[in-house]
Amino acid sequence: MAPETFDALLDAFTDYLSIERGLARNSIEAYSADLHRFIEFCTASGVKQPGEINSEHIRAFFSHLKHAGLGVRSRARYLAALRGFYTFALEEGWLGHNPVTEIETPKLLHTLPHVLSLAEVEALLESCSNENSLGMRDRAMLEVLYACGLRVSELVSLQLNDYHPASAYIKTTGKGDKERIVPIGEAAMEVLQYYLDHGRPALLRGRHSNYVFLNRSAGGLTRQGFWKIIKRRAIEAGISKNVTPHTLRHSFATHLLENGADLRVVQVLLGHADISTTQIYTHVTREHLQRVHERYHPRN
Repeated sequence: MAPETFDALLDAFTDYLSIERGLARNSIEAYSADLHRFIEFCTASGVKQPGEINSEHIRAFFSHLKHAGLGVRSRARYLAALRGFYTFALEEGWLGHNPVTEIETPKLLHTLPHVLSLAEVEALLESCSNENSLGMRDRAMLEVLYACGLRVSELVSLQLNDYHPASAYIKTTGKGDKERIVPIGEAAMEVLQYYLDHGRPALLRGRHSNYVFLNRSAGGLTRQGFWKIIKRRAIEAGISKNVTPHTLRHSFATHLLENGADLRVVQVLLGHADISTTQIYTHVTREHLQRVHERYHPRN
């Protein structure tokens, strides 16, 4: 029997996202929150059943979001949620039409990610001293982040059995709970091993933890905790750019492409499900190539 209410249809959709699509809990909660806001808007407008919604309701909803101050990217995210929702309901035969097909995607401003130069990366790494356990930890975290292109959530959740020095790789679990294997270079391995041998035992102080990177209480670091660390280290390194944990991931991808790596290889290393997500880095490398051309070509 087809769900007759908004709540019943939304429950069926979130079950589909969890069981069949295998999406992570955070992703499902984001879909659910966006769709709840849409449903609340429609019911406040007098809509009583899912089948009553038409394209005019959806246009009015997006106009409401715009006037509420939501940016282009946020509105595009809402549209993606609605498209998934209606595609599911249509395929299940629970709704007879898809009012989203007439709605155009908001035009995104293609903002390029902030990227550090190789010299800035070196300065950031050198800002950490090996004289104490926290300095060893910070240096190891930055080395691993840049060497492997991890997301910050992947970095802080690393467990001891995720690191395989004999085979020179790290196993990580990314978005959608998908595991991937990422190579780690010799330089990063050397720094990481030094931290594991000297810095980590000092932070543990006889306690037990499976996390690779520890806080002062021998527990795992949070994303916010690492955000503060990298901000402080960037200031100490004299870097004026806005440096975030994602900056090193962007730099990892950009430097690989600038040195000739294949785009699809970088896609796999980053854990991107869609190569179009990775393609933003080709814009960065094209800018780099243009600067090199302008500087060194004899006719410029």
